[in-house]
Amino acid sequence: MKTVQDWINEYPLIGELVDVEEVFWTNPKKKPFQTEVEKLPLNENDVKDAEERLMRFAPYIAKVFPETRENNGIIESPIVSIPAMREKLSQMYEHPLEGEFLLKCDSHLPISGSIKARGGIYEVLKHAETLAIQHGLLSVEDDYSILGREKFRNFFSEYSIAVGSTGNLGLSIGIMSAKLGFKVTVHMSADAKEWKKDLLKSKGVTVIEYKEDYSKAVEEGRKQADSDPNCYFIDDENSRDLFLGYAVAAFRLKKQLEELNITVDENHPLFVYLPCGVGGGPGGVAFGLKLMYQDHVHCFFAEPTHSPCMLLGLVTGMHDKVSVQDFGIDNITSADGLAVGRPSGFVGQTIEPLLSGSYTVSDHELFKLLSTLADTENIRLEPSALAGVIGPVKLSTEKQGKEYVQNHNLKDKMKNAVHLMWATGGSMVPKEIMEEYYIKGAKL
Repeated sequence: MKTVQDWINEYPLIGELVDVEEVFWTNPKKKPFQTEVEKLPLNENDVKDAEERLMRFAPYIAKVFPETRENNGIIESPIVSIPAMREKLSQMYEHPLEGEFLLKCDSHLPISGSIKARGGIYEVLKHAETLAIQHGLLSVEDDYSILGREKFRNFFSEYSIAVGSTGNLGLSIGIMSAKLGFKVTVHMSADAKEWKKDLLKSKGVTVIEYKEDYSKAVEEGRKQADSDPNCYFIDDENSRDLFLGYAVAAFRLKKQLEELNITVDENHPLFVYLPCGVGGGPGGVAFGLKLMYQDHVHCFFAEPTHSPCMLLGLVTGMHDKVSVQDFGIDNITSADGLAVGRPSGFVGQTIEPLLSGSYTVSDHELFKLLSTLADTENIRLEPSALAGVIGPVKLSTEKQGKEYVQNHNLKDKMKNAVHLMWATGGSMVPKEIMEEYYIKGAKL
């Protein structure tokens, strides 16, 4: 059995992770997309199937969630340009930043206000569809708005759903499941914010709290499902359905960029920075983006310095066989959505040949970025959502980032580049808590 020191000797970067320093890592196992696409466990048809299912559910979503009506029941977020933030970051880090800066506002997704509204809601809908079809209550030719009828709520009330969460996944699954009529239990880890627990309880969701972290919440959720044949467990660590729900975002993003007259090709590279917890959300989005743009898109994961689980899994090649606690890292961060000690093995192995790299960012930096984005663009995000915003700075200033640009023949193309930061949550944070976040950041 290797000791921590053995790992550090083999991979010196791990020493910096153990010291909770900010790091930037480029992935030595990344391969050209065309050489890997046939080996991947999922393909474009799987993502299309997920997108079609969401289209079938759109009439139901529009009926029961009025906030989605103007978009005809499609749960999607806008892309906004943030040029003032680019200028401010150039000043703050004393480095001119090239290219266009865009924010993908999953922070403002309807229903549950985070990226988890994609995968979490999708998996609940897929489970509901499967049950209803199996019992002869629904066919794919039906108008799914009928799912809002009392007979369906009564039917779904015979079944339950369980999930373990640090917060945002629990919100998306709890809100959607309760709306359909399922009995739902969210097992919440110690770092989950109190307001998220209160919101779930107000929707009729059973919330069970633990003093331990995310892994314990998931473990207990699994146990509940194992003991009840009518209970369906949504497994954030291993779920293909969650992953595919997230991947649909990339298909829609392609259309959004085209509407903005933004080109992505060999001379116009796209860099995407994705906050990462267990890995499902960023992994699914990155997978979808690679299907769309192949080697013209460069995806980077962003993690808190105290919770770099995916990075440890990738660097060591051990994926879910290692946790941050194995290396003496405490997994305590204000970025609650990213406070995960052990990564998804399924996601790590799927994304390993596709990911450009990963970096870590301190809580101190997250709060500073939070208040800066509010000041420059009047956009307020929760701390974890800011992890992506620092990405272009890291790519431009860190030694490994500069080498990545050089090695991929991108140096002369950076002025034409698009930097897309994925804002993963924030719009549902209560105003007084968001103000506390802002004040904390403004003081730094």
